[in-house]
Amino acid sequence: MVHILGSVNSIFNQFIAEIRDETNQKDSMRFRRNMERMGEIMAYEISKTLNYETQEITTPLGIANVPVLKEQPVVASILRAGLPVHQGVLNYFDKAENAFISAYRKHHKDGSFDIQLEYLSSPDLNDKILIMCDPMLATGASMALTYKAMMQRGRPRHTHIVSIIASVEGVDYVKKHLPENVTIWCGAVDDELTVQSYIVPGLGDAGDLAYGNKI
Repeated sequence: MVHILGSVNSIFNQFIAEIRDETNQKDSMRFRRNMERMGEIMAYEISKTLNYETQEITTPLGIANVPVLKEQPVVASILRAGLPVHQGVLNYFDKAENAFISAYRKHHKDGSFDIQLEYLSSPDLNDKILIMCDPMLATGASMALTYKAMMQRGRPRHTHIVSIIASVEGVDYVKKHLPENVTIWCGAVDDELTVQSYIVPGLGDAGDLAYGNKI
């Protein structure tokens, strides 16, 4: 199942407009904050799909019966670009466990590249809800490879993939290579990829825009 939040009019689209705007992108703090805001909105939408139980809450004037989360998810992000979105999700699921994955494109002289995974830190995932944050879903290959690596830590009951900007090709790839108990949450889905597998119009390199250019 794929949810595209930008397909309906909301303040979410204001944040998408700002992170795409090359003038606004000069302010890395603003870029990170908007990514975080969108992570918060994604977390709110995901929260509607989770399980709840009624809890008696004592107020100064009596007892209130309130539905609260039955369990907390595990929030995972692909370093480094996923960190601002991760923080936004964590702002709402503030008791969640966390996982971190280091993945990058290793480019070759002929212009091709491989996805390299170097580090994985994760709690047990068996029968848990997993939320995986990666702001750009381009080819979908890195997400599929990362998901496979995460399965070494257990089999989650359901996985939510949070991506701010995706490509049609990336969404199709993930749908084809990941199981049915995976839901994709996107802000926008763009039609085109460049030969270097960057999303068009996209927004550029999310990690560089958030944290500075890398060597």
